[in-house]
Amino acid sequence: MLSLDDIRAAAVRIAGAVARTPFLHSQTLSRLTGAEVWLKFENLQFTASFKERGALNKLLRLTDSQRRRGVIAMSAGNHAQGVAHHAARLGLRAVIVMPKGTPNSKVHGTQVLGAEVCIEGSSLAEAAAFAQELAAREGLVFVHPYDDADVVAGQGTVGLEMLEERPDLDCLVVPIGGGGLIAGIATAARALRPAIEVYGVESKSWAAMHQRLNGLTVSVGGDTIAEGLAVRDVGELPLAIVREKVREVLLVEEETIERAVVALLEIEKTVAEGAGAAGLAAVLEYPQRFRDRRVGIPLCGGNIDSRVLSAVLTRGLVRDGRLVRLLVMMTDISGSLAKVATLIGEAGGNIVEVQHQRVFGIASVKRPEVEFVIECRDREHAQALLAALQANGVQVRQG
Repeated sequence: MLSLDDIRAAAVRIAGAVARTPFLHSQTLSRLTGAEVWLKFENLQFTASFKERGALNKLLRLTDSQRRRGVIAMSAGNHAQGVAHHAARLGLRAVIVMPKGTPNSKVHGTQVLGAEVCIEGSSLAEAAAFAQELAAREGLVFVHPYDDADVVAGQGTVGLEMLEERPDLDCLVVPIGGGGLIAGIATAARALRPAIEVYGVESKSWAAMHQRLNGLTVSVGGDTIAEGLAVRDVGELPLAIVREKVREVLLVEEETIERAVVALLEIEKTVAEGAGAAGLAAVLEYPQRFRDRRVGIPLCGGNIDSRVLSAVLTRGLVRDGRLVRLLVMMTDISGSLAKVATLIGEAGGNIVEVQHQRVFGIASVKRPEVEFVIECRDREHAQALLAALQANGVQVRQG
């Protein structure tokens, strides 16, 4: 098993090359959740992820012979960038195997950092198998993203920093992919504060750790915004540590992860990827469990594809009633559109988009359907705007 001394040694080893990120209290998220929320901004690392810590600790532990051979890793993105960045700093050859479907931003980011990137396999497990074959063929040192004691020790420095700054924390809520981060954090936290409770977080569609802990057959899959959580084969070392030191693994909905991404951007003005926001998602989905408790949450990554982020933000506006679609049947005469637009404006709505439908799905060519996309203050305002239109004789429904 890993020890606190291993993690402290890793902290000394990586000091100066990896940022000691801010650990800040969020007043607004605390009011929103009913807990005292503290956020560890690992998305502010150079590669925007905690993965640098474990990657660098592992690379610094290599022998001179191993360094000359070069390293290889399999990763969906963040471990890849951590290995690539620090291998380049240390003058090592780095080969990264990434599964198909890895976000373009993470592939590009890894290439920019100087690694040789291979896209292979439809899953992380298939990418790992190819990476092991290539390592054996070319004599490269395999750097596992989570099932390695040196990597886990490096990740544990996140927990070490959190408890050094806030030794009175009641609990930690940590996302789980392969388990390296929570294993390291739990080891440090429970050694420094034995009474602290550590909770893991997985997406309901990718709950391999939860299933292993409960003796269930691992059955995972499906699309997820949290690619960093999409791991089928959790590490055996992390699994053993989690069994001993983690209170419970909580499962969250995809929608809640999206809500957490939006909340962090709008409230904290910080970008988190899906896996990076999963800790906050658990506090949002299980508020009673954390109410009135001092909760530490690592924002473990910020590498989210710009297109995905845009879609998540727009869906958040729709979910909160701040962006609504109204379908209006109106008489096809001059001034009809202007009249409805004026009523929307008088009710405080901002028209984002208007589209006439004169051909498909209309009852009469004389009564076309017009679709309005309108920006509102909130759901109550949207309902008031709808009522104002109906009160003025407008035939309208929310789409």
